Amino acid sequence: MPVPDPSQLDALEAKLLNFAPVDRLRWAADTFGARAGIGTSFQPAGIVIMHLTKTAGLKIPAFTLNTGLLFPETLELKKKLEAALNIQIEEVHPLETVEQQAVSHGPELWKTNPEKCCELRKVDSLGKKLYDLDLWITGMRRDQSSERASTPLLSLASRPDNSDVWKLNPLVDWSREQVWAYLKEHQLPHNVLHDRGYRSIGCWPCTQISNSGDERGGRWPGFDKKECGIHTKNIKK
Repeated sequence: MPVPDPSQLDALEAKLLNFAPVDRLRWAADTFGARAGIGTSFQPAGIVIMHLTKTAGLKIPAFTLNTGLLFPETLELKKKLEAALNIQIEEVHPLETVEQQAVSHGPELWKTNPEKCCELRKVDSLGKKLYDLDLWITGMRRDQSSERASTPLLSLASRPDNSDVWKLNPLVDWSREQVWAYLKEHQLPHNVLHDRGYRSIGCWPCTQISNSGDERGGRWPGFDKKECGIHTKNIKK
């Protein structure tokens, strides 16, 4: 099926803003077919999106970037979700293992250059996966942080060769409270680290407990950094 022309972006976003999240996902499946994919790091919003997709009977596969530095609790959650939703979540791995990266870039790169570490373990992996997709679906929401406050519902991102890939954030206008209420209502599993005070959960060396009201609080402690780069380094419009 033909991919929408980029000139349709504004009109399509205006249309989708009036849709419920499940209908936004239905549009994604109808428009992009097998070339749509849900990227998830198993944050609560991503779990909602996968559940909405499954219960609506939409065939949109999910994938995750396994950096080799994920918490054991995150990997356990992946197994629970696959069992609960009867799905398989593809793992996309970096070019180098953590041990190989230590040889080529120095040990514990996340301590000396977290930007480079994220590039190697996340950004490059996503770039590779985007060649399989025409639509990348994520769980970004505007209330997560000040940096995400202007996140669009629908936008254009780019693959490493600068070609277009569409990006949909179907829960962009949901609140944290709405997300957690949905998880509770449908008795969906969540990362147990949230119960221990972690707000947003990424790689274990770069995530700590936070009392910040900012949902991205606790990421990359000691650095002026709140994003790994997958949502900031490939923006087109």
